[in-house]
Amino acid sequence: MPYQVAGKFHDCFQHVEDPRVEGRITHSLHSILFIVVCATIADADGPAEIEEFAIQKRDWLERFIDIEDGIPSHDTIGRVLAVIKPIQFQQALVEWTNQLRAGRSNDGSPRLVQIDGKTSRGSYTERDKSDALHIVGAWASEEGLAMGQVAVDSKTNEITVIPELIDLIDIRDSIVTLDALGCQKSIAKKIIEAGGDYIFAVKGNHPTLCAAIEQHFLACHEQGLVESDVRSKAIKEKSRGRNEERFYGITEIPASLRALTDQWMGAKSIGQAVTSIENGESWSSEVRYFLSSRSAKVNEFAKSVRSHWSIESMHWVLDVVFHEDASRIREGHAIENLSFTRRFVITLLKQDTSKSSLKSKRKAAGWNTDFLEKLLFGA
Repeated sequence: MPYQVAGKFHDCFQHVEDPRVEGRITHSLHSILFIVVCATIADADGPAEIEEFAIQKRDWLERFIDIEDGIPSHDTIGRVLAVIKPIQFQQALVEWTNQLRAGRSNDGSPRLVQIDGKTSRGSYTERDKSDALHIVGAWASEEGLAMGQVAVDSKTNEITVIPELIDLIDIRDSIVTLDALGCQKSIAKKIIEAGGDYIFAVKGNHPTLCAAIEQHFLACHEQGLVESDVRSKAIKEKSRGRNEERFYGITEIPASLRALTDQWMGAKSIGQAVTSIENGESWSSEVRYFLSSRSAKVNEFAKSVRSHWSIESMHWVLDVVFHEDASRIREGHAIENLSFTRRFVITLLKQDTSKSSLKSKRKAAGWNTDFLEKLLFGA
């Protein structure tokens, strides 16, 4: 049974090409990648700790993979991660996730997909740290699902790689949220043609559009939201002495703004989100504006905007729980492949509904192989 289950895992990786020289391969690619994934779940960070995990858990690993020739060294693990193609590796991990999730019900509502960038701050090689690797990733927050990522070349920026990322993932029947940098006509076109919808934050990089949306909502508040056909909702929350109020308003694009918004394919509505926070004697407020290809549905809009910031929570998890910013790995594709492995592991950890923290779950997986198997195989 263990080999049968692991066989399904290996089937997902059959399209990951092994660029190593035939005749000089001691450890199979599938065995190394299986060790990498298991060790990363079980609180190992980087090739050296991955090797140590395999040494300590050799008897358990032998139930799933062939390691008659011994445990691969951390150098071997690092070299393999450096040479395999990130896109193929991501697709294999996503396919495994899909197998684990097969048969789960869906309420028919659109999937919420957040796209945002993160810099691996420890991956620099230059003294001024200007070449640290930046990665743009897609995250389905409600499912806790890592969908894919693309590294940003130091000579370009996020705008150029977002279309590449959209080509890698399935966004049909999804609402894609992006911050202001991603509010581009070409990206709107890409999302619509891929069968998705978008909600873009609008800021100073499109000053005319931002000012027009701002002025329209100012007029709506003065004239009355209902009278101005603005669908709105307000939410009040109190936690640990902090009071937070959030206002969401959305309306179909008025005729007066169509000359501007028609430049974005599929644009149908504009939105406003206001967040006010009172914490003791301090108070702060932020107003944000949005352009969307969805009809004006305030509950959906509020949920989409709120969920986008969950990707910031994931970034925090990567740094605090997985120590991503402290990683100094840079060789070849290793940082990209390890980065997505961490995101994949977050997906697995979030499938477990126990109240333990992600950090505790990683440690528990290292101590208890039954729990590790549950996370890995969904058993």
